Amino acid sequence: MEKIKMTTPLVEMDGDEMTRIIWRMIKDELLCPFIDLKTEYYDLGLVERERTKDKVTLDAAYANQRLGVSVKCATITPNKQRVEEYNLTEMWKSPNGTIRAILDGTVFRAPILIDSIRPAVRNWKKPITIARHAYGDVYKATEYRVEGEGKAELVYTDKEGKETFRKTVYDFECPGVLQGQYNKDSSIRSFAHSCFKFAIESKQDLWFSTKDTISKQYDQTFKLIFKEIYDECYKEEFEKLGITYFYTLIDDAVARVIRSEGGYIWACKNYDGDVMSDMVSTAFGSLAMMTSVLVSPDGKFEYEAAHGTVTRHYYRYLKGEETSTNPMATIYAWSGALRKRAELDSLSDLAAFADHLEAACIETLNDGIMTKDLVGLVEPGFKATAVNTMEFIKQIRARLEKKLA
Repeated sequence: MEKIKMTTPLVEMDGDEMTRIIWRMIKDELLCPFIDLKTEYYDLGLVERERTKDKVTLDAAYANQRLGVSVKCATITPNKQRVEEYNLTEMWKSPNGTIRAILDGTVFRAPILIDSIRPAVRNWKKPITIARHAYGDVYKATEYRVEGEGKAELVYTDKEGKETFRKTVYDFECPGVLQGQYNKDSSIRSFAHSCFKFAIESKQDLWFSTKDTISKQYDQTFKLIFKEIYDECYKEEFEKLGITYFYTLIDDAVARVIRSEGGYIWACKNYDGDVMSDMVSTAFGSLAMMTSVLVSPDGKFEYEAAHGTVTRHYYRYLKGEETSTNPMATIYAWSGALRKRAELDSLSDLAAFADHLEAACIETLNDGIMTKDLVGLVEPGFKATAVNTMEFIKQIRARLEKKLA
């Protein structure tokens, strides 16, 4: 069979540990036999990030800006233990955080649904997509451990050196902790534009939630910017498509989400999105069945798996033991990136391949062939067989070959 052609390369960002092993399996079994795969390769494994002093991460992000579409393997964000394990000279920052900052992107995460695994929330029938504002808030906060009595103040000095604001945060009468966080109008605007554009492209309602009744400046700024941009730029298109934009408080949103049947985008601030995406993915079944795409307001895309590097399985793999790691989210990162590349380059064969690949994955699971993490989640009466990672991928390949034939 003649291989499917590509014109513009994808930016390929390799990663760490077990997901790096799976990355190679997917390319060897599911992609390269069928596609004349063109990628601009960047190794974001921790060893290469150390060797290049993390310049490789910056290079990959700028390549994403230039080429428009990337696919990323899961990577290690080192802690103290990892610094010692890999003999690092520095506790390198999260590659995801670096790429998000350069692309000014919003992360959209949605579950992959199959018939045999019902959500823990029984009335959920359609996917819930979490849109996370991946900038600022607690992730960029300045913190201080207060050791005794004293006064903490919030002070702002303008660029001319004039102090324009000073307010007491708390008069400490005992030890405690202090945290100062920030955000920017420009980043919030990018977040809003990405959310509205994604809703229009996917033809889904958009919900947005903060706690503006308590945070009357910080959270209210998010609320007001979203409303302004919706009214000025997107209201007419939303109404034409018959979709809605809905704002509510975060606690009310949680209650509504639990009572809903799904089928919408839920936009959240950074910390809320971090927590709620894990909650939604777990309630739908597994973090390994969660798609993730970073979308910038100027139309750049980075597809990745929502989970980590599966360290526990990697150590077993190094011992020569068999592993049953779920590759679904990583496969969907590739199919999502290929589909977007096909859309931008008008390559119908490549788009069809991405559809066939995902269909082959779902068919394999619906036939009861699964990795161990999913076998324990299936509905009573459904017969499921646990297989190792390579066997699972080979079963997908067999079904993919039939569809392509």
